[in-house]
Amino acid sequence: MKAAFFKNKNPYLLLLALHVLFGFLIYLVKPFAKVYFLGACGYFLYRILRSGNRNNEALLAAGYIAGGEVLFRMTGASIAYEAGKYGVIFFILLGLFLSGTSRKSGPYWLYLLLLLPAVIISSMTLDYGTDFRKAVIFNLSGPFCLGIAALYCVDRKLTYKQLIQLCWAILMPIIAMGVYLYFYTPDTRAALTGTGSNFATSGGFGPNQVATALGLGMFLLIVQLVTMSKDRLLVIVNLSMLSLLSYRAIVTFSRGGVITAIVISAAFLYLYMRGAKAQTRSRLTIVILVITAVGALTWALSSTRTDGLIDKRYANKDAAGRIKEDVSTGRGVLISSELEAFYDNPVTGVGVGKIKEYREEKLGVAAASHNEVSRILSEHGIAGFFALAILLFYPLVYRMRNKRNYLFLSALGFWFLTINHSSMRIAAPAFIYALSLLNIVHEKKKAAVHRKRLVA
Repeated sequence: MKAAFFKNKNPYLLLLALHVLFGFLIYLVKPFAKVYFLGACGYFLYRILRSGNRNNEALLAAGYIAGGEVLFRMTGASIAYEAGKYGVIFFILLGLFLSGTSRKSGPYWLYLLLLLPAVIISSMTLDYGTDFRKAVIFNLSGPFCLGIAALYCVDRKLTYKQLIQLCWAILMPIIAMGVYLYFYTPDTRAALTGTGSNFATSGGFGPNQVATALGLGMFLLIVQLVTMSKDRLLVIVNLSMLSLLSYRAIVTFSRGGVITAIVISAAFLYLYMRGAKAQTRSRLTIVILVITAVGALTWALSSTRTDGLIDKRYANKDAAGRIKEDVSTGRGVLISSELEAFYDNPVTGVGVGKIKEYREEKLGVAAASHNEVSRILSEHGIAGFFALAILLFYPLVYRMRNKRNYLFLSALGFWFLTINHSSMRIAAPAFIYALSLLNIVHEKKKAAVHRKRLVA
C-alpha cells in the first residue's frame, strides 16, 4: 500500500526521498557528485529527444540544472565553473529547436541584440593583458541565459500541473544540497567566526550563492505547502524540509537570499490568496499560520545555535554588538563608481568586463559590486538602459492580458532582488525571470465517451 502511494498517488515524495539520498551520498563519496550531474544531464536529454519536447521537458531540464548549479559548483561536479549556465542555455536552445518560440518574443530578440555593441567596445577598451574571451563570456553568460530562457517561455502554454512539476524540478537538487550541507557542517557553533558571511556553514563555498539557492528552495517549498496542503503527510514532510533549508540559509550569514525568499513568498501568497475561493482561503490561512510558526521556531533555533550572532547580523551589528556604518558592506561605493562610469560614457558604456578595470583605475579597488543593474548601465551605456527597460516593463505589459500565473510577482521579484545583491553569478535569477512570461492554462477536460448499448 505504501509503495502504491509513492508510485501512483504522489511521486513527489519518492523524488524527495531520492534527492535526500543523493545529498547524503555526495557527502559520503564526493566523486558521486559528478556522476549525479552527468546522469541528470543524460536523463533529461534522453527524455527530450524521445518525446520531441512534447511536454516541455526542455524546461524541466533547464530548471533542474538551474536549481542544482550551486551544488554542482561546490562539490566540483561541474565540468566547468559556468557549466550551470551553459546547461540551461543548451537545454533551452534544444527546446527552441524542437518547439519554436512565440510571435510575442520580439522584445527579447531586441534585448539580445542590445547586448552586442558593448562587446565591440570592450575589444577596444580592455587592457592588453586581459583575456578578452573570458571577460566577455563571464559577464554576458548570465544576461544571455536570461534572453534565451525568455525566448522559450514567453507566452508558452503550461498547465497548472506542469507548473507544479517545474517547481519540483527546480526544488529537488536544492533539497540534495540542503542535506549535503547538514552533514558537511553539523556543528554550527564550531564554525562561527563573527557576523560576516560564513564559508564553513556554506559547504566551503560562496555564502551569497548558497543562500540565494537555499532561499529559492524555501520559496518553492512554500508553494508546495500551499498548493498541496490537503494531504497531512505532505504538509509534515514539506514543513520539515522548509525548516532544514531555512536554517541552512540563515546560518550562511548571507542575508540577501533569506530576505528575497521572504519577500517573494509574500508576493506569491498575495496572488494565490486573491484568486482563491472563500473556502480555500480559510484553509490556506491556517497553512500560512503554521508556516509562520515554523519560521519563528527555525529562527529561534538559529539564534540559539549561533549564540545570538545571527540576530546581530540582521541588526547590522558586529560580534561585539556595535552598529556597522555601512549596511551595504561597502557595495554602495562600488555601485556609485559604476553609475559614474555610465555618466561618463552614456552612449557606448565602458565595454563588457571593463568596469572592474575602470574601478581599479579610479578607486584602486578590484572588487565587484555584484549589482547587475549598475553593471549593465556602466558597461553597455544607452543600449544597457533599453535592455534593462525591456526586462522590467515587458512582463508587466504581458501580465495585463494574462493574469493566471500565480508565480508572476515572485519570479520577477526573485530576479530583481537577486541581481541587486548577487548579480547574475548563477543561472537561477535568469531562469526564474523567464517563468514570469509563461501562459498558464487549465487542463483540458477529456470528453466523455458514450458507448451505444448492444441489443441482443
